[in-house]
Amino acid sequence: MANPPERSRGLTEPAWLRRLLIGAALGLIALVILLPLAAVLIEASAAGWHAYASAILEPDTLAAIRLTLLVALLCVPSNIIFGIAAAWAITKFRFPGKNLLITLIDLPFSVSPVVAGLVFVLLFGAQGWFGDWLRAHDLKLIFATPGIVLATFFVTFPFVARELIPLMQQQGADQEEAAASLGAGGWRIFWRVTFPNVRWALLYGVLLCNARAMGEFGAVSVVSGHIRGLTTTLPLQVEILYNEFNAAGAFAVASLLTLLALLTLGLKLWLEHRHGESLARGARPH
Repeated sequence: MANPPERSRGLTEPAWLRRLLIGAALGLIALVILLPLAAVLIEASAAGWHAYASAILEPDTLAAIRLTLLVALLCVPSNIIFGIAAAWAITKFRFPGKNLLITLIDLPFSVSPVVAGLVFVLLFGAQGWFGDWLRAHDLKLIFATPGIVLATFFVTFPFVARELIPLMQQQGADQEEAAASLGAGGWRIFWRVTFPNVRWALLYGVLLCNARAMGEFGAVSVVSGHIRGLTTTLPLQVEILYNEFNAAGAFAVASLLTLLALLTLGLKLWLEHRHGESLARGARPH
C-alpha cells in the first residue's frame, strides 16, 4: 500500500502531542504578546483616570501626538501612490532592472531602522555629504520634521507594494488587455478594472503601513534629536517619560500605541474574514 500523504499522517498524531503543541504555542503567545499588552493597559490605569488624562493632555504629549499623526498623514498617502505605481510597473510591464526594483522594495525589511537613520544623518546631517548645500540654502532635514518623515517613509514603503505585487501577479494582465482592446484609456482601465480587484489588499497594506508609521522608533530616534515638543513622536515620548522615571505617564502614552495596535489587528482580522480569498493570494514576505 502506498504511503499516506503527509497531511493524512499529521492527522494520526497522538491527541496528547497535538494538545501539547497547541498549549505550548498558546502559552508562548500569552507570555510574549498578551501579558505585555495587558501589563501596559493595567499600568496605564493604575494611577487613576485623572492621572491618565493628565499624562495624555500634557503639552509635550499632545505635540508628540500631532507630530505622529502628521508623519502618518504624509507617509501613508505617499506609500499608496508609490505602492500602486511600483506594483503596476512590476506586474504589467517588462523592463530592464525589474528584479533590481523588487530587491530595492524589499530592502527596508533587511536593513535595521537604526542603520537607516544613521544613513540619513550621514547624507543630510550638518557634517553629512549634503550638509553644506542644505545649510547654504537654509534647509534643515535632520533633527526636524522633514527628516522624521523621510526616515519613516523609508521603513514603511514596502508594505503597500508588497501587498499588491503578489495579487496583481496572480491576476495577470488579461483583463487590462481586454479593456485596452475595447478602447479604454489607462486611467479608465485602472479605476474600472485593476482597482476593484486589488482594493482590499490595498487597504490591508495601508493598515500595516499606518501602524508602522505611527509606531516606528529606531530610525526616527536617530534623526529626530529628541527635541521635546518639536521632534518627538509618541514612541520617543514614551522613552523620554520612562527615562525620567515618570512610569505612569510613560505607560499612559504607551497605551495609545497599544490601542492603535489592537485597532489595527481588529481591522486586519475583519478584512481577512470578509475578503480572505483576495488577501491570501500570493505569498507575503512579512
